[in-house]
Amino acid sequence: MAPRVLISDPLSPAAIQVFEARGIAADVRPDLGKDKERLAGVIGQYDGLVIRSGTRVTSKILARADRLKVIGRAGIGVDNIDLRAATARGVIVMNTPLGNSITTAEHALALMFALARQIPAADHSTQAGRWEKNRFMGVELSAKVLGVIGCGTIGSIVADRALGLKMKVLAFDPFLTADRALALGVEKVELDALLARADFITLHTPLTEKTRNILSADNIARTKPGVRIINCARGALLDEEALAAALDSGHVAGAALDVFVEEPAVRSPLFGRDNVVCTPHLGAATTEAQDNVALQIAGQMSDYLLTGAVSHAVNFPSITGEEAPRLAPFVALAEKLGSFAGQLTDMEVETVTLTYEGTVAGLNVKALTAAAIAGLLRPMLQEVNVVSAPAIARERGMVVEETTRAATGDYESLITLTVVTGRQARSVSGTVFTDGHPRIVNVQGITVDAAFAPFMIHVANEDRPGFIGQFASLLGEAGINIATFALGRDTAGGDAIALVAVDSPLPVDLIARARALPQVKQVNALAF
Repeated sequence: MAPRVLISDPLSPAAIQVFEARGIAADVRPDLGKDKERLAGVIGQYDGLVIRSGTRVTSKILARADRLKVIGRAGIGVDNIDLRAATARGVIVMNTPLGNSITTAEHALALMFALARQIPAADHSTQAGRWEKNRFMGVELSAKVLGVIGCGTIGSIVADRALGLKMKVLAFDPFLTADRALALGVEKVELDALLARADFITLHTPLTEKTRNILSADNIARTKPGVRIINCARGALLDEEALAAALDSGHVAGAALDVFVEEPAVRSPLFGRDNVVCTPHLGAATTEAQDNVALQIAGQMSDYLLTGAVSHAVNFPSITGEEAPRLAPFVALAEKLGSFAGQLTDMEVETVTLTYEGTVAGLNVKALTAAAIAGLLRPMLQEVNVVSAPAIARERGMVVEETTRAATGDYESLITLTVVTGRQARSVSGTVFTDGHPRIVNVQGITVDAAFAPFMIHVANEDRPGFIGQFASLLGEAGINIATFALGRDTAGGDAIALVAVDSPLPVDLIARARALPQVKQVNALAF
């Protein structure tokens, strides 16, 4: 029987043509995504589901998706899909990470022009019969300083176009290397320097816990007086109330927004202002972009449904069905090792080296490296997946190296990940035991044996009496239950580490108190 796919949101007809040409039946019901009950009632009839932002794929819907093999998101964000539930049911989730890049970058530039020359307000005034030429005094973009927060694919395009306008471009991006910045023609700076120097600031970073409210009240106050702010990324990257207050005071001269904290945005403290330009999330709304993402997702889903090939999946690596059973536990290990290093790294990464020893060296290490890089980048770039991770690493000028060799130690298979930044080198090693579960066996040259857990604490300390008791007491007083406590040290009285699995996330203030303990050098809360 031919595979069937359901298209539950409006989508370019180009996608339907691709499915039909490949012998896949496509049922186009573009209003179904708005009705969860109706969608749940029919989802069991389909092998694939194509969505945009209008359909929310919940665990309840997935529970009734008995035939569903793949969900295709025609776009980048997959926050309207319950990834955990999809993964648990073996449903591949794909997106199209590159289809909207040019369109979104161009929209940011269009908003910057509109803001600089007050075009929307001037248009409204003129069409109302008022000739207020002296009211709408604009500013030139030429020779102004543009601050780009997030210099990935879209941010790089914006920077390139802005350089063509003879603007000076500053870039803040922890993953942007000096070499990549030089190639782009931008000046890599820290956030405080960008805030202080930029005449215009444009946001192009994914929304993560580290970037949420990156333009907070405090950071907006640090901006250059008269700054203009553009946001075509995610609404929660800035504090809308703080921005409104800064507009009221005159500290911020204007803002242009395509995204909002709550969407659809039917009300906002930023509405009704002549110096604010607003559009209803139009960053990807061009004919070319809609056709691009439709063609891409239809091609990817067809490949998977007909041949088993996986591309641009956010919850599964690019490996064939034959490879999956042997690779799966090592993919999990590689991704967790990357995540471990990524959660401990707060500077730009220059080099990543993956060393594969023993049996694992004979497997598809490219897929393992992609998984490791995805884990490394995800703490800052949550939308990265094992397919897009290598390209994103290259964009940022990261050098990724692989080494394979025969087993040299106690483990049949061993993966070592080493991350080099401008300040230090950090390494972590892991293996998979016979139970199929990944484990950490070495951190910074110190032998340790720890299973990964959803919530963990990494502690680096001096090996002195009393530390374990003090640290455990601190957790106990805070009501944090310890599941496991793994210890390692290089020499007696030397450097030591602890990897502690706990049953719940740690409050921020508890981390600060732990860092204040005697002998403690570093404390990090980790989540896997």
